[in-house]
Amino acid sequence: MEMDVRERMIRSQVRCWSVLDERVLAVFRDLRREDFVPGQYRAMAYADLALPLPGGQEMMTPSVEGRILQALDLKAADRVLEVGTGSGWLAACLAQMTGEVDSLEISPELHAGAAEKLAPLANVNTICADAFDWKPETAYDAIVLTGSMPQYDDRFEQWLEKGGRLFCIVGRQPIMEALLVTSGELRIEESLFETVTVPLANAPQPDPFRF
Repeated sequence: MEMDVRERMIRSQVRCWSVLDERVLAVFRDLRREDFVPGQYRAMAYADLALPLPGGQEMMTPSVEGRILQALDLKAADRVLEVGTGSGWLAACLAQMTGEVDSLEISPELHAGAAEKLAPLANVNTICADAFDWKPETAYDAIVLTGSMPQYDDRFEQWLEKGGRLFCIVGRQPIMEALLVTSGELRIEESLFETVTVPLANAPQPDPFRF
């Protein structure tokens, strides 16, 4: 029954949003998404909804998460940084597809819950920290921000290896833009889709207009 529900999610939501990478779809089939959803919302684990998390945060829809994983073009040996652990489900997906995942979460409550769920995965390191007051020890092959920024902040791009990929969502409601930035001698910035998600805590705000 569970596999039928997952297959229905893949067919009716994820594939319909142009997620065709079989590696991503395989992860969606293997991982029990309901194990990462708050108890009162377990029945909606496979719905095309952004589900509430404690502290006003949210779990992205499966279709958006699929687009993120596909866009990052992940390799088995990649070292990945996730900013915003949330439920822990996307970190678990990243761990299935890559070599090592560091996941930052500013909320102690969300960090504790996700750390418990992710504990069986040896290649995931959960960190309770503010991404805007934290420095990595080494560079990453891929970085994903699960919350939005009102304006682009290049600090995360500076944490990439040459050729590394950054997924971020930039803007304010009602419309935000999902971007993929590839570092290197020829920097590439690609607009992927429009969406809306909860802002990252403490993201720098643009200066107000002055007259």
